Amino acid sequence: MSNNSSGKKFQPYIPASKSLPELTVTAIVLGIILSILFGAANAYLGLKVGLTVSASIPAAVISMGILRGIFRRDSILENNIVQTMTTAGEALGAGAVFTIPALFMMGVEIKQIMLVFIVLTGGFLGVFMMVPLRRMLIVNEHETLPYPEGTACAEVLKTGEKGGGTQAKLVVFGFAIGGVVKVLTDGFKLFRSDVQTGIYNFQNAFIGTQIYPALLGVGFIIGPKIAGQMVAGGLMASLVLIPSIAFFGAGSSDVIFPATEALKTLDASMIWDNYIRYIGAGAVAAGGLITLAKTLPAIWQTLRSTMIGLNKSKGYKVMELERTDKDIPMKWVLIGIAVLIVVIAFDPFTNVGVIGALAIAIFGFLFVTVASRIVGIVGSSSSPVSGMTIATLLIVAIAYKSFGYTGTEGIILTLTVAAIVCTALAVAGDISQDLKTGYLVGGTPWKQQVAMMIGVMASGLVMGYILTLLDNAYGMGSEALPAPKAALMKILAEGILNGNLPWTLIFIGVAIAVVIEFLGLNSLVFAVGLYLPLNISATVMFGGFVRLIVNQVIKRKKDKEKAVRIERGTLFASGLIAGESLLGVIIAFIISINPNIIPTEYLLSNQWLPFLVFLIVCALLYFSTVPRKQKA
Repeated sequence: MSNNSSGKKFQPYIPASKSLPELTVTAIVLGIILSILFGAANAYLGLKVGLTVSASIPAAVISMGILRGIFRRDSILENNIVQTMTTAGEALGAGAVFTIPALFMMGVEIKQIMLVFIVLTGGFLGVFMMVPLRRMLIVNEHETLPYPEGTACAEVLKTGEKGGGTQAKLVVFGFAIGGVVKVLTDGFKLFRSDVQTGIYNFQNAFIGTQIYPALLGVGFIIGPKIAGQMVAGGLMASLVLIPSIAFFGAGSSDVIFPATEALKTLDASMIWDNYIRYIGAGAVAAGGLITLAKTLPAIWQTLRSTMIGLNKSKGYKVMELERTDKDIPMKWVLIGIAVLIVVIAFDPFTNVGVIGALAIAIFGFLFVTVASRIVGIVGSSSSPVSGMTIATLLIVAIAYKSFGYTGTEGIILTLTVAAIVCTALAVAGDISQDLKTGYLVGGTPWKQQVAMMIGVMASGLVMGYILTLLDNAYGMGSEALPAPKAALMKILAEGILNGNLPWTLIFIGVAIAVVIEFLGLNSLVFAVGLYLPLNISATVMFGGFVRLIVNQVIKRKKDKEKAVRIERGTLFASGLIAGESLLGVIIAFIISINPNIIPTEYLLSNQWLPFLVFLIVCALLYFSTVPRKQKA
């Protein structure tokens, strides 16, 4: 038992006096497999839409289905270890795709060892730097920091103790549907993967949607409010900015920077490429920094509480700690951090030097502390990781430039530092949720922390290869994989170090983000929609629309039944995401072996057939959430 902020003793689901199988060989092997799979899935998703989702709940459900259904094992703590390792891969994938793809977009040669080094050092730093914060954030502030994903995952694990095989079936069913649609569209090229049409008498205005199930699942999980703000950004770009530029430039033969052709010759896609992406980049950067600025009070409180909490922690003696309160010994944590920083300073793979190592140490600890607390309030999906990464990138870029680093060398160094910090933040936020789950169910903290590092190691060793596969198959920054966050990082780094940004367009985007924030909306979500092609955010909105209908249908139900039905939809949606994403990686692997295996043209050009398939998937998502018969 542990003391919480009110001084009362908290009793976890499995008391400290009871020991169950936890960090077992079975759990480690299953956790490694799932961490790699979900890491690949989240990497693909982040490149596709610029957002990632938590893997805790689907990982917990799959773990229960395998451990209980196949191996007949019934330890909730073993299940907790598996979901902890799985989220390590998911977090690593999220941190990697928000920054590293920018290096691919630059067209420079990137060695696998460099990619592995970046994700592993960032991931390990995220785990080590979170360890000293656990007792303060998870235990002492148990009643004030809910950690939504961690708490929800604990409830799923506890529910699984009483049965719950149907939950695993929902994930598997969603996985199958998502995978089949992906194979039919991008594998066999049976029918188109998008539907698009112009608008009568509306110059250069297009609306459309993709039929990818993963984006549909994302929309359901984030809900109609966030999905609506995201599609609003897409509508702003496609139905306001692009037609406006086309209209006013219809008779102009001038070539306006950064375009290299006359304005009147540019179609909608060329206008987006030359102008809108810079406006979107400015909006995303401003939205990220605004989100970060709104957390400044929490940052100050976090740093203050951290120092107080660390001082109090000195009074603990290892011999007096119960099983549920034992972390990795502080001596090894400090040694681990110090070794990693020294290795980063002098490693031959990234060459960031002492400047980069110091920046990683300072911003790493500062923002890991912030990320660990913020996710306790708003959840991992809403954590301002991109804002903190942008702040790091801007300061590091200025620092490198002041020391004479410019051009390609300076850009690569800046992006590398930002990538390590971003990965650390993503991993720290996720392990915070996992430790909350462990605190509620009665897990052993040091075993979870070790499991997280094993998950980081497993997914980190293959993440670079996965990114290379996706780049070779689809192209980083292409319409197939826009990689919006990484593209932003590249634009900012190049602009500062080379001084060639179209600043007017950047500031237009900044102004749009500020206006959206004053309207009381989420400027970062709107900005991501502004940057992405409309057909991507529109697909996300379809998922949000399904969630809206579900909310209306169940609004008169009891709270417990509402939660059960939303959880069913979330599991099916998670399956859609995992199925499409993993099949996307497999298709990329096939293309890398023999590009001629995949057809180059769609067999059926009709747009109504794919839209009908998409509506069927929407219906399946709805009926998985609101079945005819709901079991208790």
